[in-house]
Amino acid sequence: MNMKFTKFLFEYIKSPRKVGAIAPSSEKLAEKMVEGIDFQNAKCIVEYGPGTGVFTDKLVKRKTKDLILLLVESNEEFCKQLEDKYNENDNVIIINDSAENVDQYLVKYDIKKVDYVISGLPFASLPKSVSNRILNKTGNILKKNGLFITFQYTLLKKEYIASYFKDISLEKVLFNMPPAYVLKCSNT
Repeated sequence: MNMKFTKFLFEYIKSPRKVGAIAPSSEKLAEKMVEGIDFQNAKCIVEYGPGTGVFTDKLVKRKTKDLILLLVESNEEFCKQLEDKYNENDNVIIINDSAENVDQYLVKYDIKKVDYVISGLPFASLPKSVSNRILNKTGNILKKNGLFITFQYTLLKKEYIASYFKDISLEKVLFNMPPAYVLKCSNT
């Protein structure tokens, strides 16, 4: 077993409702999550629950120097790993807090609106009150034509997530353990 997987599994065992998976997401899922992002014109991308940085790697590699990437991770161990990995990158801000408080950090860093929110949060296992606050704030912080991109292992929460957005598209990614659904949501 590799060290990255072992650390991830350990964090899952400590806090399964917050981590939500026993292994990091696959490369295929990461590619699908960032597919269609307009990196040349985006000014700010927020990532909720980056974990060990599988999606973050794709975002950092494609971002322009001026694009602000705000990573909001509640797990302290994952935050340390993210800091070790990305602290040398321009405009990558790592926050150890809940995505429920994202609006406070946008004010702190003088960010008016967000182009994309990428989410690795396990909405199926988060308390509904927490999910409500996160999804409400997500709709409020996205600019016009902005996208909320998340994935889920089941479609149990699809309608719930869709209730916060006007438009939602869905795509299944088979090459992930377990297979996952990518949801792209907008308010336009």
